Amino acid sequence: MLKHFAPQHLSAGFVAVLVGFSSSIAIVFQAAQAAGATPAQMTSWVLALGVGMALTSGIFSWLYRQPVLTAWSTPGAALLATSLTGFSLAEAVGVFIFAGALTLVFGLTGWFERISQFIPLPIAAAMLAGVLFRFGVDVFVAMQSEFALVALMFLVYLVTKRWVPRYAIMLVLTAGLAYVLLRGMVDVGTLELQLATPLWVTPEFNGMALLSVGIPLFVVTMTSQNLPGIAVLRANGYAPPLSPIISWTGVATVVLAPFGGFMFNLAAITAAICMGKAADDDPQKRYLASLAASLFYLLVGLFGATIVLLFTALPAALILAIAGLALLSTIAQGLHNALAQEDEREAALITFLVTASGLVLWDIGAAFWGLAAGILARWVLRYGRQQTQQP
Repeated sequence: MLKHFAPQHLSAGFVAVLVGFSSSIAIVFQAAQAAGATPAQMTSWVLALGVGMALTSGIFSWLYRQPVLTAWSTPGAALLATSLTGFSLAEAVGVFIFAGALTLVFGLTGWFERISQFIPLPIAAAMLAGVLFRFGVDVFVAMQSEFALVALMFLVYLVTKRWVPRYAIMLVLTAGLAYVLLRGMVDVGTLELQLATPLWVTPEFNGMALLSVGIPLFVVTMTSQNLPGIAVLRANGYAPPLSPIISWTGVATVVLAPFGGFMFNLAAITAAICMGKAADDDPQKRYLASLAASLFYLLVGLFGATIVLLFTALPAALILAIAGLALLSTIAQGLHNALAQEDEREAALITFLVTASGLVLWDIGAAFWGLAAGILARWVLRYGRQQTQQP
């Protein structure tokens, strides 16, 4: 394995972790604050989340030799930030354990895997493109606030994509970091290395909290995180066994919940970074990028406070630009797979549009509704064709 490791694997893994943490760590902190966590306990949350994602991503990727990346539940964190007010931190931990146990049950019984079998490849690819659409657009939106920085990164991307495509994203990231450091846009003098400390919170199980927060946390994670995560895997040609993966993310949640590991699931957007050509031209070697990401997850967890400060210190435009540019080829491939078959094209387009719209109903995100709309449209359109073909 080590002889196949290359700089682009480290680059893709780093970008995936950078995008994942910097884009949603603030939501995790809001969830922790809503639960009444102290600053020290918030650092424990980052440690638990980093270690949990490192272990699950590393083990899955190594066992299956596929780029299986996990993440914390970002919509779950958003739900917690608005729903935990009035409950104690101990009761919040009880909610996390309950939601993790439900995930474990669905994994062991195979219910979730059977549900996922109903997602055709064009629909999955369209949903992936819809989920990633805003990241591609945000590259150019970011030019409004930091034109020179983003324009430089975009030009480096075009040049390197033409002549050294394997190292394009790594060189784009290097150019962006060099620019912000030379311009003094990041104050590295305030950073210092400090190990995070795990802090145990004994869980309490409040029936009202389990019903009003625990079940929605489970549902929103399954529909808005795990389903898109499976779609990303399938759209890129990977098919690891889902039941063990879902089961072990539930186990990780139950074990690490007392330390702040509130919910683990399959990654979608960050996983796509590790599954694209920028990670490796050979799809069979792209799991090395997710292994690299697991190492960065571990470092982020161990040096939680320091790493979070570093990520939050970087300009938002840099994060938007590197995320969007890293995902351009994945968006293009998703659209190609979605629209390649003429008889699937309209249902796939509906899936893409609904997903890209950002529709949220009953706290369930657009990825789920895109899948639902696409599958419904596909069934109706196919049913209509079958009816007209009958004598």
